Amino acid sequence: MTGALTGLRVLDLTHMLSGPFCTMTLADLGAETIKIEPLQGEGTRKLLATDPKHSLHGMGAYFITLNRNKKSVAIDLKSEDGLALFYSLVKEADIVVNNFAAGVPAKLKIDYPHLSEINPRIITCSVTGFGEDGPGANRPAFDQVAQAYGGGMSITGTDASQPMRAGIPIGDLGGGMFAVMGILSAVIERQRSGVGQHVDISMLDAQVSLLNYMATMYSMSGEDPEPIGNSHFVHVPYNSYPVSDGHIVLCVLTDGFWQNLKAMLNCPALDKPEYDTQPGRLADKAFIDATLANIFKSNTRAHWLAELEKYRIPSAPVNRFSDALNDRQLRHRQMVVPLQHPSGDSVEGPGCPIKLSRSRPEHYHPAPVLGQDSDAVLTEVLRLDEQEVARLRTAGVIV
Repeated sequence: MTGALTGLRVLDLTHMLSGPFCTMTLADLGAETIKIEPLQGEGTRKLLATDPKHSLHGMGAYFITLNRNKKSVAIDLKSEDGLALFYSLVKEADIVVNNFAAGVPAKLKIDYPHLSEINPRIITCSVTGFGEDGPGANRPAFDQVAQAYGGGMSITGTDASQPMRAGIPIGDLGGGMFAVMGILSAVIERQRSGVGQHVDISMLDAQVSLLNYMATMYSMSGEDPEPIGNSHFVHVPYNSYPVSDGHIVLCVLTDGFWQNLKAMLNCPALDKPEYDTQPGRLADKAFIDATLANIFKSNTRAHWLAELEKYRIPSAPVNRFSDALNDRQLRHRQMVVPLQHPSGDSVEGPGCPIKLSRSRPEHYHPAPVLGQDSDAVLTEVLRLDEQEVARLRTAGVIV
């Protein structure tokens, strides 16, 4: 089965997380994704590569996950021949993605103004910390910088005096996700105009976008929100609660769910008329949460989840990775898939969350070893003969 993006060719100049996550998603959806690496290899190859618990045959968890379904061509872009080779690939490509610091693509002559002269249909995308223009464009940024700068970190955790980042790197991943959306928007627009354009993605912009309605609330009230742990500033009860063998979450978003919860628990302390509507529950939030915590700790997670499901009350276990990655629903949805090493051995990792009715990936090709596809890409895509490929290798232009 072909992927939805089969027919698109991506030149992937990315490294670390935000850029590779973008190109991984494009590759998962069927785009031919050619990873253009420096001769020593992209830096992420070394992350965890020697960690006995988190590597497979010298390939770390980062690389084996983020670079599945990609080809590897190692080119020295700083050499004249190497840059010419890259330009030849640009003529045959649809998309070029990088996450270099702002200004670096222009210095390397691989930015949109240079590449669009070679191929007017080319779509370029840069993922940077702060965007490519403005007074802060040249500041360095990594995931936690974006999380902190974007405001979300100030409302994460339980105490305003101890700001906390999200447990997953949403600064990097958010930039990568919005890059996919921007690139595909440019692809659709190109169908009308016939020409490409540049996609400028800022990790900071992505984080502020994710503030969404809470940013609007601030603009209305002028009041900075503070972290409130796992509870909610409107809905009650909406929190995590300890049980005898872990934790569960409860999300009572409507008065109807509250009536179901009362019927399930049959607790006189919670059967007050003022609690039957949201304002009354919010006014006594601390008491309701404390009462529920005392009730729930009396039995197991499985017991309470079965009861809550019976009464159609939104709830969930607070899963550890070992729980989530073995969940029947996620396994059914192919969200845990084998990720192969070129040797043939494999480990498991997350699948693609985009499920299309006719174009779903069913197999993930291994992340490539360095330069694994150099010969094939140069001979098949650029139609170079073997003698020219040998010359480039001897000259140290490719690996």
